[in-house]
Amino acid sequence: MSNCRFLYHNGVVLEAPPVTTFLESHTGAYTTTRTINNGTSFLFWERHMKRLSSSIRILLKSNPELLFSSGSSPRFWMNQTVPGSSIYDRVNGSMSEALKSVVVKESERLYGEELAVTVLVTGNVEKLNRLDVGNNWDFLDVWLHIGAYSPLGPLGVGENAASLALVGRGRDVAAAKYSDWVRLRKPLEKFRPPLTTELLLSNDGDHLLEGCITNFFVVCRRVKSSENLYGGSLSEFEVQTAPITDGVLAGVIRDLVIEVCLSEGIPYRERAPSWSERELWEEAFITSSLRILQHVGTIKVPVGSMEGLACNKPEEIQWKEKRFKERPGMITELIKKAIMERGIKEGFPLKAF
Repeated sequence: MSNCRFLYHNGVVLEAPPVTTFLESHTGAYTTTRTINNGTSFLFWERHMKRLSSSIRILLKSNPELLFSSGSSPRFWMNQTVPGSSIYDRVNGSMSEALKSVVVKESERLYGEELAVTVLVTGNVEKLNRLDVGNNWDFLDVWLHIGAYSPLGPLGVGENAASLALVGRGRDVAAAKYSDWVRLRKPLEKFRPPLTTELLLSNDGDHLLEGCITNFFVVCRRVKSSENLYGGSLSEFEVQTAPITDGVLAGVIRDLVIEVCLSEGIPYRERAPSWSERELWEEAFITSSLRILQHVGTIKVPVGSMEGLACNKPEEIQWKEKRFKERPGMITELIKKAIMERGIKEGFPLKAF
Protein backbone atom coordinates (compact mmCIF):
# COMPACT_ATOMS: atom_id res chain seq x y z
CA MET A 1 0.00 0.00 0.00
CA SER A 2 1.25 3.51 -0.81
CA ASN A 3 1.89 6.12 1.88
CA CYS A 4 -0.34 8.69 0.21
CA ARG A 5 -2.18 10.62 2.93
CA PHE A 6 -2.83 14.21 3.91
CA LEU A 7 -4.79 16.47 6.25
CA TYR A 8 -7.17 19.21 5.22
CA HIS A 9 -8.11 21.92 7.73
CA ASN A 10 -9.40 25.47 7.24
CA GLY A 11 -8.36 25.55 3.59
CA VAL A 12 -4.85 24.25 4.23
CA VAL A 13 -3.41 20.92 3.08
CA LEU A 14 -0.91 19.45 5.55
CA GLU A 15 1.30 16.39 5.73
CA ALA A 16 -0.58 13.70 7.65
CA PRO A 17 0.65 11.27 10.30
CA PRO A 18 -1.00 7.81 10.58
CA VAL A 19 -4.68 8.23 11.42
CA THR A 20 -4.31 6.84 14.97
CA THR A 21 -1.56 9.38 15.70
CA PHE A 22 -3.76 12.13 14.32
CA LEU A 23 -6.74 11.14 16.47
CA GLU A 24 -4.61 10.83 19.60
CA SER A 25 -3.50 14.44 19.21
CA HIS A 26 -6.94 16.00 18.59
CA THR A 27 -10.04 15.88 20.80
CA GLY A 28 -13.42 15.61 19.12
CA ALA A 29 -16.14 13.52 17.50
CA TYR A 30 -15.22 11.57 14.39
CA THR A 31 -16.29 9.03 11.82
CA THR A 32 -14.39 6.97 9.25
CA THR A 33 -15.46 5.58 5.90
CA ARG A 34 -13.92 4.72 2.53
CA THR A 35 -14.52 4.80 -1.17
CA ILE A 36 -15.60 2.01 -3.51
CA ASN A 37 -15.41 1.46 -7.25
CA ASN A 38 -11.87 2.79 -7.70
CA GLY A 39 -12.37 5.86 -5.57
CA THR A 40 -15.54 7.10 -7.25
CA SER A 41 -18.04 6.88 -4.36
CA PHE A 42 -18.01 7.01 -0.57
CA LEU A 43 -19.68 4.18 1.34
CA PHE A 44 -22.76 5.16 3.32
CA TRP A 45 -21.67 8.81 3.48
CA GLU A 46 -25.02 10.21 4.58
CA ARG A 47 -25.32 7.60 7.35
CA HIS A 48 -21.88 8.59 8.61
CA MET A 49 -22.83 12.28 8.65
CA LYS A 50 -25.98 11.46 10.63
CA ARG A 51 -23.98 9.47 13.18
CA LEU A 52 -21.32 12.22 13.39
CA SER A 53 -24.00 14.81 14.15
CA SER A 54 -25.42 12.52 16.83
CA SER A 55 -21.98 12.11 18.44
CA ILE A 56 -21.50 15.88 18.55
CA ARG A 57 -24.90 16.40 20.19
CA ILE A 58 -24.18 13.72 22.81
CA LEU A 59 -20.78 15.16 23.69
CA LEU A 60 -22.06 18.76 23.86
CA LYS A 61 -24.82 17.73 26.23
CA SER A 62 -23.02 15.33 28.53
CA ASN A 63 -19.23 15.37 28.02
CA PRO A 64 -18.06 18.61 26.36
CA GLU A 65 -14.49 17.92 27.49
CA LEU A 66 -14.42 15.12 24.89
CA LEU A 67 -15.24 17.61 22.14
CA PHE A 68 -13.17 20.66 23.07
CA SER A 69 -9.41 20.57 22.78
CA SER A 70 -8.80 22.61 25.93
CA GLY A 71 -10.69 24.29 28.70
CA SER A 72 -14.45 24.02 29.18
CA SER A 73 -17.26 25.55 27.19
CA PRO A 74 -20.00 27.84 28.57
CA ARG A 75 -22.88 25.75 29.89
CA PHE A 76 -25.52 27.65 27.89
CA TRP A 77 -24.24 25.90 24.77
CA MET A 78 -24.91 22.51 26.25
CA ASN A 79 -28.66 22.89 25.82
CA GLN A 80 -28.44 24.01 22.20
CA THR A 81 -29.52 21.64 19.43
CA VAL A 82 -26.93 21.09 16.72
CA PRO A 83 -28.78 20.84 13.40
CA GLY A 84 -27.65 17.80 11.44
CA SER A 85 -27.87 19.88 8.27
CA SER A 86 -25.34 22.36 9.68
CA ILE A 87 -22.73 19.64 10.29
CA TYR A 88 -23.51 18.07 6.93
CA ASP A 89 -22.98 21.34 5.08
CA ARG A 90 -19.78 22.16 6.99
CA VAL A 91 -18.22 18.77 6.32
CA ASN A 92 -19.33 18.59 2.69
CA GLY A 93 -17.89 22.04 2.04
CA SER A 94 -14.54 21.00 3.46
CA MET A 95 -14.62 17.72 1.53
CA SER A 96 -15.35 19.53 -1.72
CA GLU A 97 -12.23 21.65 -1.30
CA ALA A 98 -10.10 18.77 -0.02
CA LEU A 99 -10.92 16.50 -2.97
CA LYS A 100 -9.27 18.99 -5.29
CA SER A 101 -6.03 17.95 -3.64
CA VAL A 102 -6.84 14.24 -3.99
CA VAL A 103 -6.59 14.59 -7.76
CA VAL A 104 -3.00 15.68 -7.35
CA LYS A 105 -2.24 12.79 -4.99
CA GLU A 106 -4.08 10.16 -7.06
CA SER A 107 -0.99 9.28 -9.09
CA GLU A 108 0.72 8.17 -5.87
CA ARG A 109 -1.90 5.49 -5.16
CA LEU A 110 -1.34 1.90 -6.20
CA TYR A 111 -3.70 0.04 -8.51
CA GLY A 112 -6.80 -1.17 -6.68
CA GLU A 113 -6.38 1.20 -3.74
CA GLU A 114 -9.33 3.12 -2.40
CA LEU A 115 -9.41 6.20 -0.20
CA ALA A 116 -10.09 6.10 3.53
CA VAL A 117 -11.36 9.33 5.07
CA THR A 118 -11.67 10.22 8.74
CA VAL A 119 -13.78 13.28 9.51
CA LEU A 120 -12.99 14.83 12.90
CA VAL A 121 -15.05 17.70 14.32
CA THR A 122 -13.51 19.55 17.27
CA GLY A 123 -14.77 22.36 19.46
CA ASN A 124 -12.67 25.52 19.48
CA VAL A 125 -12.92 27.27 22.86
CA GLU A 126 -11.41 30.55 21.63
CA LYS A 127 -13.93 30.77 18.79
CA LEU A 128 -16.77 29.80 21.12
CA ASN A 129 -15.99 32.58 23.58
CA ARG A 130 -16.17 35.14 20.78
CA LEU A 131 -19.59 34.01 19.53
CA ASP A 132 -23.02 35.21 20.52
CA VAL A 133 -25.67 32.78 21.71
CA GLY A 134 -27.70 31.46 18.81
CA ASN A 135 -27.55 29.00 15.97
CA ASN A 136 -23.97 29.82 15.10
CA TRP A 137 -21.79 26.73 14.92
CA ASP A 138 -18.58 28.37 13.73
CA PHE A 139 -16.87 27.16 16.91
CA LEU A 140 -16.78 23.67 15.37
CA ASP A 141 -13.64 22.95 13.34
CA VAL A 142 -13.58 20.28 10.65
CA TRP A 143 -10.49 18.15 10.01
CA LEU A 144 -10.22 15.64 7.17
CA HIS A 145 -7.63 12.86 7.21
CA ILE A 146 -7.51 11.26 3.76
CA GLY A 147 -5.25 8.41 2.74
CA ALA A 148 -4.91 5.38 0.51
CA TYR A 149 -6.57 2.17 1.65
CA SER A 150 -6.03 -1.32 0.23
CA PRO A 151 -9.08 -3.54 0.71
CA LEU A 152 -8.44 -7.28 0.46
CA GLY A 153 -11.39 -7.56 -1.87
CA PRO A 154 -14.54 -5.69 -2.91
CA LEU A 155 -16.33 -4.63 0.28
CA GLY A 156 -14.46 -7.08 2.46
CA VAL A 157 -14.67 -10.20 0.26
CA GLY A 158 -11.77 -12.65 0.60
CA GLU A 159 -10.58 -11.66 4.05
CA ASN A 160 -9.08 -14.13 6.48
CA ALA A 161 -10.96 -14.94 9.67
CA ALA A 162 -10.62 -12.48 12.55
CA SER A 163 -9.11 -13.61 15.85
CA LEU A 164 -10.61 -11.94 18.94
CA ALA A 165 -9.63 -11.76 22.61
CA LEU A 166 -11.52 -10.35 25.61
CA VAL A 167 -9.23 -7.96 27.49
CA GLY A 168 -11.16 -5.02 28.93
CA ARG A 169 -14.30 -3.36 30.21
CA GLY A 170 -16.80 -1.41 28.14
CA ARG A 171 -16.08 2.22 27.43
CA ASP A 172 -17.73 5.35 28.79
CA VAL A 173 -20.01 7.50 26.58
CA ALA A 174 -20.15 4.58 24.17
CA ALA A 175 -23.06 6.11 22.25
CA ALA A 176 -20.68 8.69 20.74
CA LYS A 177 -17.63 8.09 18.58
CA TYR A 178 -14.87 10.30 19.97
CA SER A 179 -11.13 10.50 19.43
CA ASP A 180 -10.06 10.17 23.10
CA TRP A 181 -11.04 6.49 22.93
CA VAL A 182 -8.02 5.91 20.67
CA ARG A 183 -5.78 6.95 23.58
CA LEU A 184 -7.85 5.30 26.33
CA ARG A 185 -7.78 1.87 24.69
CA LYS A 186 -3.99 1.77 24.29
CA PRO A 187 -3.32 0.13 27.69
CA LEU A 188 -5.37 -2.87 26.55
CA GLU A 189 -2.81 -3.64 23.86
CA LYS A 190 -0.40 -5.21 26.35
CA PHE A 191 -2.89 -8.05 26.89
CA ARG A 192 -3.28 -8.80 23.18
CA PRO A 193 -2.39 -12.48 22.50
CA PRO A 194 -0.21 -13.22 19.44
CA LEU A 195 -2.04 -13.11 16.09
CA THR A 196 -5.12 -11.48 17.64
CA THR A 197 -6.74 -9.00 15.25
CA GLU A 198 -9.31 -7.35 17.54
CA LEU A 199 -9.84 -6.85 21.28
CA LEU A 200 -13.26 -7.42 22.88
CA LEU A 201 -14.89 -5.57 25.77
CA SER A 202 -17.17 -6.82 28.57
CA ASN A 203 -18.29 -5.44 31.91
CA ASP A 204 -18.82 -8.80 33.60
CA GLY A 205 -16.49 -11.16 31.74
CA ASP A 206 -19.41 -13.08 30.24
CA HIS A 207 -21.55 -10.77 28.12
CA LEU A 208 -19.48 -9.59 25.15
CA LEU A 209 -20.29 -6.01 24.20
CA GLU A 210 -18.17 -4.93 21.23
CA GLY A 211 -14.63 -4.71 19.95
CA CYS A 212 -12.33 -1.74 20.48
CA ILE A 213 -12.99 -0.65 16.88
CA THR A 214 -15.80 -2.99 15.80
CA ASN A 215 -19.27 -4.20 16.66
CA PHE A 216 -19.58 -7.90 17.53
CA PHE A 217 -22.23 -10.44 16.46
CA VAL A 218 -22.89 -14.15 16.86
CA VAL A 219 -25.25 -16.51 15.05
CA CYS A 220 -26.72 -18.56 17.86
CA ARG A 221 -28.82 -21.73 17.93
CA ARG A 222 -31.93 -21.16 20.00
CA VAL A 223 -31.78 -24.60 21.62
CA LYS A 224 -29.11 -27.23 22.10
CA SER A 225 -29.14 -29.79 19.32
CA SER A 226 -26.78 -32.27 17.74
CA GLU A 227 -28.35 -31.60 14.35
CA ASN A 228 -26.70 -29.42 11.76
CA LEU A 229 -27.88 -25.83 12.07
CA TYR A 230 -28.42 -25.43 8.36
CA GLY A 231 -30.60 -28.51 7.97
CA GLY A 232 -33.57 -26.60 9.40
CA SER A 233 -35.21 -23.20 8.98
CA LEU A 234 -34.15 -19.67 9.85
CA SER A 235 -36.33 -19.81 12.95
CA GLU A 236 -33.92 -22.29 14.58
CA PHE A 237 -31.27 -19.61 15.21
CA GLU A 238 -30.88 -15.88 15.75
CA VAL A 239 -28.29 -13.16 15.25
CA GLN A 240 -27.31 -11.57 18.57
CA THR A 241 -25.44 -8.37 19.40
CA ALA A 242 -25.35 -6.13 22.45
CA PRO A 243 -27.99 -3.37 22.59
CA ILE A 244 -26.98 0.27 22.59
CA THR A 245 -28.26 0.54 26.17
CA ASP A 246 -25.52 -1.87 27.28
CA GLY A 247 -22.94 0.72 26.26
CA VAL A 248 -21.90 0.04 22.67
CA LEU A 249 -21.43 2.29 19.67
CA ALA A 250 -24.28 2.49 17.18
CA GLY A 251 -21.99 1.60 14.29
CA VAL A 252 -23.10 2.41 10.77
CA ILE A 253 -22.59 -1.19 9.64
CA ARG A 254 -24.21 -2.45 12.86
CA ASP A 255 -27.39 -0.61 11.89
CA LEU A 256 -27.20 -2.14 8.42
CA VAL A 257 -26.91 -5.66 9.85
CA ILE A 258 -30.13 -5.04 11.79
CA GLU A 259 -31.85 -3.71 8.68
CA VAL A 260 -30.74 -6.72 6.64
CA CYS A 261 -31.94 -9.17 9.29
CA LEU A 262 -35.34 -7.52 9.33
CA SER A 263 -35.67 -7.39 5.55
CA GLU A 264 -34.38 -10.94 4.97
CA GLY A 265 -36.42 -12.55 7.72
CA ILE A 266 -33.37 -13.51 9.78
CA PRO A 267 -34.27 -13.78 13.50
CA TYR A 268 -32.43 -11.06 15.36
CA ARG A 269 -32.16 -10.04 19.02
CA GLU A 270 -30.30 -7.18 20.69
CA ARG A 271 -28.80 -9.18 23.52
CA ALA A 272 -25.13 -9.24 24.48
CA PRO A 273 -23.79 -12.68 23.45
CA SER A 274 -23.04 -14.71 26.58
CA TRP A 275 -19.74 -16.59 26.69
CA SER A 276 -21.36 -19.18 28.93
CA GLU A 277 -23.66 -20.06 26.01
CA ARG A 278 -20.87 -20.37 23.45
CA GLU A 279 -21.78 -23.99 22.68
CA LEU A 280 -24.81 -22.57 20.88
CA TRP A 281 -22.74 -20.23 18.71
CA GLU A 282 -22.48 -21.40 15.10
CA GLU A 283 -20.94 -18.30 13.56
CA ALA A 284 -19.52 -14.95 14.66
CA PHE A 285 -18.54 -11.79 12.82
CA ILE A 286 -17.41 -8.23 13.45
CA THR A 287 -18.30 -5.07 11.56
CA SER A 288 -16.49 -1.80 10.87
CA SER A 289 -16.67 0.97 8.33
CA LEU A 290 -13.46 -0.06 6.56
CA ARG A 291 -13.61 -3.88 6.71
CA ILE A 292 -17.44 -3.83 6.47
CA LEU A 293 -18.04 -7.39 7.75
CA GLN A 294 -15.40 -9.98 8.69
CA HIS A 295 -16.11 -13.49 9.92
CA VAL A 296 -14.50 -14.69 13.15
CA GLY A 297 -12.30 -17.78 13.41
CA THR A 298 -11.43 -17.77 17.12
CA ILE A 299 -12.44 -16.02 20.33
CA LYS A 300 -10.26 -16.11 23.46
CA VAL A 301 -11.44 -15.28 26.97
CA PRO A 302 -9.05 -15.25 29.97
CA VAL A 303 -9.32 -18.07 32.48
CA GLY A 304 -10.71 -16.65 35.72
CA SER A 305 -11.81 -13.01 35.95
CA MET A 306 -10.78 -10.10 33.77
CA GLU A 307 -9.39 -8.41 36.86
CA GLY A 308 -6.80 -11.17 36.90
CA LEU A 309 -5.32 -9.85 33.65
CA ALA A 310 -3.59 -7.01 35.47
CA CYS A 311 -2.12 -9.44 37.99
CA ASN A 312 -0.30 -11.51 35.41
CA LYS A 313 2.39 -10.90 32.87
CA PRO A 314 0.86 -11.03 29.37
CA GLU A 315 2.78 -14.22 28.54
CA GLU A 316 1.43 -15.91 31.70
CA ILE A 317 -2.27 -15.34 30.95
CA GLN A 318 -4.21 -18.51 30.21
CA TRP A 319 -7.06 -18.46 27.72
CA LYS A 320 -10.22 -20.42 26.99
CA GLU A 321 -10.98 -20.57 23.28
CA LYS A 322 -13.99 -20.89 21.00
CA ARG A 323 -13.24 -21.92 17.42
CA PHE A 324 -15.36 -21.45 14.32
CA LYS A 325 -14.93 -22.65 10.76
CA GLU A 326 -12.29 -20.79 8.78
CA ARG A 327 -14.79 -19.99 6.08
CA PRO A 328 -17.71 -17.60 6.67
CA GLY A 329 -20.94 -19.34 7.64
CA MET A 330 -24.08 -19.25 5.55
CA ILE A 331 -25.80 -16.53 7.60
CA THR A 332 -22.67 -14.38 7.71
CA GLU A 333 -22.36 -14.61 3.93
CA LEU A 334 -26.03 -13.77 3.43
CA ILE A 335 -25.77 -10.65 5.56
CA LYS A 336 -22.49 -9.59 3.95
CA LYS A 337 -23.91 -9.93 0.44
CA ALA A 338 -26.96 -7.84 1.33
CA ILE A 339 -24.79 -5.10 2.87
CA MET A 340 -22.57 -5.07 -0.20
CA GLU A 341 -25.61 -4.55 -2.41
CA ARG A 342 -26.80 -1.68 -0.23
CA GLY A 343 -23.34 -0.17 -0.25
CA ILE A 344 -23.39 0.06 -4.02
CA LYS A 345 -26.90 1.54 -4.04
CA GLU A 346 -26.07 4.08 -1.32
CA GLY A 347 -22.67 5.06 -2.69
CA PHE A 348 -22.19 8.85 -2.53
CA PRO A 349 -20.38 9.99 -5.72
CA LEU A 350 -17.28 12.09 -5.14
CA LYS A 351 -18.37 14.31 -8.01
CA ALA A 352 -21.45 15.26 -5.93
CA PHE A 353 -19.32 17.31 -3.53
